[in-house]
Amino acid sequence: MSRVRVALVAALSALALGVAGCHKQKTRVYTPPPPPAVSGTRPSSSSQGANVERPPSPPPEVKGKPDSVEVGLASWYGPAFHNRKGADGTIYDQNAMTAAHKTLPMGSMVRVTNLSNNQSVVVKITDRGPFVPGRIIDLSLAAAKATDVYRVGVAKVRVEAYVPAPRPGVDPGGRWCVQIGAFLDPADAVQLKNDLIRRYSTAKVIEFAGPTGHWVRINPKQPDKEHASQIASSIHVPDAEPYLIRTD
Repeated sequence: MSRVRVALVAALSALALGVAGCHKQKTRVYTPPPPPAVSGTRPSSSSQGANVERPPSPPPEVKGKPDSVEVGLASWYGPAFHNRKGADGTIYDQNAMTAAHKTLPMGSMVRVTNLSNNQSVVVKITDRGPFVPGRIIDLSLAAAKATDVYRVGVAKVRVEAYVPAPRPGVDPGGRWCVQIGAFLDPADAVQLKNDLIRRYSTAKVIEFAGPTGHWVRINPKQPDKEHASQIASSIHVPDAEPYLIRTD
């Protein structure tokens, strides 16, 4: 397959927390990026291969009124991310009852119900995603099979979240950033990163790679949701939606 360069145009406002960058856009891939695989670790013989599975552990029970409820599309992720480090620092196991969500605090317990068949499962939020427009949660392979999302690939679900109490000294509003990608050519991600660094010197701008592409992330100096939202609203890149991400 020939390499496709992703070009983009970034027109960013002069907000105190805004950023700007420009070049042309051709093709873009929207898929959730895991951080790099853990250095020095190798899958055990029992976990090598996409078709090798272990029975999932029984999900925990959740009781009472959830902290939040949302309805939208769920998808699932598995082999390409198996045995890689998730956003919470743990190793992603496609056979465990976990999920990825863009904004729920890490460690949140979530009851996910497939609205087409009323099948439910309880999962723990351990990762960030899905970075696809219109989707609200990415289930592990095991959770997708338990709710029959695996067979259809994408399904309408209800997500009931039970958020853990904030740790002492931690801002209950969370820490937030903005993420843009994915880029098929790492040079495009590096160019955008360099543009943002020149135009927004107070933010920490990073580029990172996963098996599905390269991403750019903007960490504002003040990492609250309001400042991150201002940055996201100032970014205008054709065919590239900035994602507001909670990092804690």
